[in-house]
Amino acid sequence: MDTKAPFIDSLSLPAIAAPMFLISGPQLVISCCKQGIVGTFPALNQRTSEGFEEWLIEIKEALEKFEQETGRKPAPFGVNLIVHPTNPRLEADLKLCIKHSVPLIITSLGAVSKVVDAVHSYGGLVFHDIIKKRHAQKAAEAGVDGLILVAAGAGGHAGTLNPMTLVAEVRKFFKKTLILSGCISTGRDIASALQMGADLAYMGTRFINTTESKAPEDYKKMIIESGASDIVYTAAISGVHANFLAASLQAAGIRQEDLTKDHKVDFGKELDTEAKAWKTIWSAGQGVATIEDVLPVEELVALLRKEFLEALEDQTKILKKYS
Repeated sequence: MDTKAPFIDSLSLPAIAAPMFLISGPQLVISCCKQGIVGTFPALNQRTSEGFEEWLIEIKEALEKFEQETGRKPAPFGVNLIVHPTNPRLEADLKLCIKHSVPLIITSLGAVSKVVDAVHSYGGLVFHDIIKKRHAQKAAEAGVDGLILVAAGAGGHAGTLNPMTLVAEVRKFFKKTLILSGCISTGRDIASALQMGADLAYMGTRFINTTESKAPEDYKKMIIESGASDIVYTAAISGVHANFLAASLQAAGIRQEDLTKDHKVDFGKELDTEAKAWKTIWSAGQGVATIEDVLPVEELVALLRKEFLEALEDQTKILKKYS
């Protein structure tokens, strides 16, 4: 059955601002939702479940107030949950998501039908991020509503597959919502994602360079100064392969031989350690190549929408040419 996320048609732009570790907070989420795109954040960006609930309440109240004052319905927001056996907060954070009826749950590092059923119980949706076909098949079996295809060049925990191949391969058996991630920094990139067969674009690195993000100014400056070749793919930082800014690795004293080391992931023991590391070792995708500024979310979404519509107009001209 071909079932797409019902909120897609109400968005101002077919895009999700991805949940970024230590970067995404209430201010970024609220601004995105007000501008008509999905705003998200990782539950673990708050150091306790109590703090996580405070953020949920802050976001819900701000968006309810926005709708009351403007008469415009904001885009839904989402929370990223790490579904990994060593995440000690999964059960508590999931209960809070159920309590507050979080519209969208993004699961990572494990697709569990029990979690999907819990979210479906209150009418929420579950999107799961994957980097290969086998992971997509398992997530589909678990009953997720959407798959986030994390292709080569994405920031954070990225895959290595070409986005065209990944979308085509997964679309063969998954007829629900497909979200494409990887080097999407412009409105034209969003249009390209849809042309490849995705329903939504997943944008992380571009939203680091917004005034509402929690990234330090030096981080944003480094993104502007970096190109695609300045991104390093390694599992040495967290035990899961991810893309990082080379300059931040060098500044932290990470040597070339250190980048080939892997270690076992354990969120129970290493969450604080990883958080400290990611504060100075900064993640970004190869999409940094086209990022040259820092903008408020309102201005960025307006720019992306303008570029997106221009790209669609160009496609119409091409269609006429070859029809």
